Amino acid sequence: MNRNIILVAIGSMIGGVARYLAAYFITKSFLTAFPYGTFAVNIAGCFAIGLTFGFAERFNWFSPDLRLFLATGFCGGFTTFSSFAYENIQLLQDKDYLTFAAYSGGSFVLGLLAAFIGLSLTKV
Repeated sequence: MNRNIILVAIGSMIGGVARYLAAYFITKSFLTAFPYGTFAVNIAGCFAIGLTFGFAERFNWFSPDLRLFLATGFCGGFTTFSSFAYENIQLLQDKDYLTFAAYSGGSFVLGLLAAFIGLSLTKV
């Protein structure tokens, strides 16, 4: 059990730093109310978790430890649905309903699509 906690903790730390850097640089590139940084990270994280589980199932490349490190640790630290929820609340409080609808709907639909594509790419 301690080993699993360490694997998840290290993966989460790396994923969290990657999330911060990606969101920071993406947000600096787009000066708009739409939270592109978080949006891009959520879609990329959904794609990454799809690839991780797909490759793990198809090729048996990943040990249970590596899968725990990548999926639960890195992807869990990288994706930002807590930030997503907060940003949606902010958009609603600002009465920016169009951006709210585009952001939440796009995140949901494209997130599912990205995970599906990630899984599909591993099942050739």
